[in-house]
Amino acid sequence: MPINSMLLPAHISAVVALQVPTGSSQTRAVQRKVPGSRAWTSFLDCVSATWVALPATVIFKGKRHSTTVGVALVVLLCMFEALLHTHLHSIPRPPQDLDEPFARQCQDPRIAAQEPREKAALVMLARNSELDEARKTIQNIEAQFNQWFNYPIIFLNNEPWDPKFIRELNASASGEAIFETIPAKDWSYPPWISPEKAHESMAQQAASGVYNGGMESYHHMCRFYSGAFYTQPALAPFKWYWRLEPGIRYTCAITYDPFAAMASHGKTYGYTVALWEEPATCPSLFREIDTYRQNNHLPATPNFNTLVETTDMPWYLQPYPIRKLLGLLGNPHTSRSGERWNLCHYWSNFEIASLDFFRSEAYQSLFAHLDRKGGFYTERWGDAPVHSFAVHLLLPPERLHHFSDFGYHHDPFWQCPGNAPGGQLPGNEALGKGREAGWTKESEGAIGCRCRCGGDDGTWRRNNRGICLQRMQRAAAATRVGWWDRWRGRYPYSIGVPG
Repeated sequence: MPINSMLLPAHISAVVALQVPTGSSQTRAVQRKVPGSRAWTSFLDCVSATWVALPATVIFKGKRHSTTVGVALVVLLCMFEALLHTHLHSIPRPPQDLDEPFARQCQDPRIAAQEPREKAALVMLARNSELDEARKTIQNIEAQFNQWFNYPIIFLNNEPWDPKFIRELNASASGEAIFETIPAKDWSYPPWISPEKAHESMAQQAASGVYNGGMESYHHMCRFYSGAFYTQPALAPFKWYWRLEPGIRYTCAITYDPFAAMASHGKTYGYTVALWEEPATCPSLFREIDTYRQNNHLPATPNFNTLVETTDMPWYLQPYPIRKLLGLLGNPHTSRSGERWNLCHYWSNFEIASLDFFRSEAYQSLFAHLDRKGGFYTERWGDAPVHSFAVHLLLPPERLHHFSDFGYHHDPFWQCPGNAPGGQLPGNEALGKGREAGWTKESEGAIGCRCRCGGDDGTWRRNNRGICLQRMQRAAAATRVGWWDRWRGRYPYSIGVPG
């Protein structure tokens, strides 16, 4: 039973020799290409291939106990391969934390406002019927941030704007307000998607209880935010965007320019909340992401591996054939090689990010691959997991930033950093303007500015478990959560910020 090329990757260059018993017709050297940074991965592939072929060389020898010995060797090699596979997917600890809060207390916003502005805009996708929620959000972001920095606000709608909406939102914005209608081609089906078949899929999703699966406009929105959003003419002059949604609230003062901070710290993508995705919305998304990764020879970096768990089984039950079988069976959220997505993603209703990144060939090529697969309609792929996969696949961990000093609320979830002891600048004239008194009491380890947090005593940091945030930050965190804290469900608020 020869070790044929179907068991081995196609690229061949350096040699790893794996010998089976002398005199066997199987004895040979397996030649492999081992790029320097991926030698262990290549060795693992060789081991996987060899132990599949091993039984033919050790079991049927006509010697007493040969079958038992052969089976034992296969089991041991299986366990070794599974252990090595798990090790290769571990996340190495960086020598120091790669992400920290931009601010740990209030600053005088008048000083920060004197600095040059970035080419940036706040952007809200809204419907005419969402006037009240949109107005409240703009009034909130003006009070907490934009009254000092006066960045333009772009409003996008897939339908013509109601003059009343324009009039009232213009009155609420301190900077320029821009109202644009999304071109019909960007809010509709691509040519390769049959609307009739898409409607059938949506009806099935609705019947199965998929969240918003039966709403055509929601499918269009997810596809729009994943691709065409970044090339809208209204955004062309800008390099950064801050995504807003009707009804969201900021619960702390933001007294520095986050666009300037992102640029000066070399960041590309900023987020607040990390959660699990609804499993039924995108069962094949990870498979297509990983297929694209492998077809384009993109490495499974530590940052990408923060989104991957091998299987739901313990490591010793994860040998190559089982992983391969899971991939061939097309299990939901499983790649063709049997790796499994842990369902964690960033909640994209808040984003401060680089438009250059999302306009880049690297991202747009990934989006084009996904768009061609049709999952925005045959399933209910969301822009949140698409963005999360993209930044973890295409960026190193130090380019991602958790806005842990922001208090952010989008029903039903929120985060709030608490108020930094001695850092609230009482009596500051700029901070007092247009703001309510009576912010949450200061607390040890808190980093926020004049926050109004939740909970019975106003000191809760968040109302969602920190498991996904801890997992997704792992490649950037020098200090890790110990097994005892994980077992008790205690996770830090963010990198370098205790819970």
